[in-house]
Amino acid sequence: FVDMFQVVVANAGDAKAVLARSTSTDGEGAVADTKSPLKAIVLTREHKAIFPQERSRIQKAGGSVGPNGRLQGRIEVSRALGDRHFKKVGLIATPDVHSFELTVKDHFIILGCDGLWGVFGPSDAVEYVQKQLKETSSATLAVRRLVKEAVRERRCKDNCTAVLIVFKH
Repeated sequence: FVDMFQVVVANAGDAKAVLARSTSTDGEGAVADTKSPLKAIVLTREHKAIFPQERSRIQKAGGSVGPNGRLQGRIEVSRALGDRHFKKVGLIATPDVHSFELTVKDHFIILGCDGLWGVFGPSDAVEYVQKQLKETSSATLAVRRLVKEAVRERRCKDNCTAVLIVFKH
């Protein structure tokens, strides 16, 4: 294993990044160890207009948050790269940035939009992906199955996008 790698995650909006980390205490927890449970660590914070800190910032910028919790009564997010017509009423693109040191205990990261996380909890998704990786040894197949499960079996009604980053130590 090469010295140290720093992983940096930045987000703006309601997508989420979840890290799967081994819980083994023997210092090993290598990627090949698919028997030990993996802990789901949420690396990002959602930016929704209804959250007090975001609502306050929006109101100071001259925007409003409707009773439905949406910016100007229309969009749920308070930060985004697009939706430029909401920029003058408090929508910003400033991301939250989180970094951590990659270790042998870190197996993979699931990046998913709110549609995925609407039907999968972080631990549930990590467990599902771990099982798929054990069966297929393919990140591509595992993430396809995750999205298929979300849409077909769990009836995700929103858009559903996911990216899987598997660490090979």
